[in-house]
Amino acid sequence: MKKALIIFQKNAELGKVKTRLAKDVGNEKALEIYNYLTNFTHDLIQKLDVDKFLFYSDYLPENQNFPEDYHLKIQTGNDLGERMFNAFKEVKSFGYESVVIVGTDCIELTMEILETAFDKLENTDFVVGPAIDGGYYLLGSTKLDKSIFMDKTWSSNTVFSDTIKNLEENEASYFLLPILSDIDTVDDLKELKLKFEC
Repeated sequence: MKKALIIFQKNAELGKVKTRLAKDVGNEKALEIYNYLTNFTHDLIQKLDVDKFLFYSDYLPENQNFPEDYHLKIQTGNDLGERMFNAFKEVKSFGYESVVIVGTDCIELTMEILETAFDKLENTDFVVGPAIDGGYYLLGSTKLDKSIFMDKTWSSNTVFSDTIKNLEENEASYFLLPILSDIDTVDDLKELKLKFEC
């Protein structure tokens, strides 16, 4: 199966990333942590043997040095769900059958989890990586289903449960990956013992 990984990434601008975290640590420290997380994510996924589509939130930065299997794009849509759906739709239009999307917030993400996601998509419709906060850190599919991206309260603790409800209503098969933590608040940093002076 033709495989692709979508990476959703905000443009790294002071005061516009990790805003919940910034309330406790300040904008400069939040940006430092954000850059740390994005670097971790890209170091990890470079080892994955699939094509990568990096969707920036607002614009394509200059002087970006990514490997040849990266394709740089810009997100389109009015909210996160619409932007993700449009990204899936665009990538699938290129002929990719198994498509997985991740953000850049999950320091616990591993190569084993990524490989498992793609492996499971060989015989199931969706894979979902639930986050402790009630969202998800990974979503993969072989089908294009707009309903799972619509009518969600993004950045809330109902996103994962509402998504699973959609999948079951649509009688789609799915596989759940391990529950992991995203880094969104200062408590997340303390729990994962990241070495930042916060």
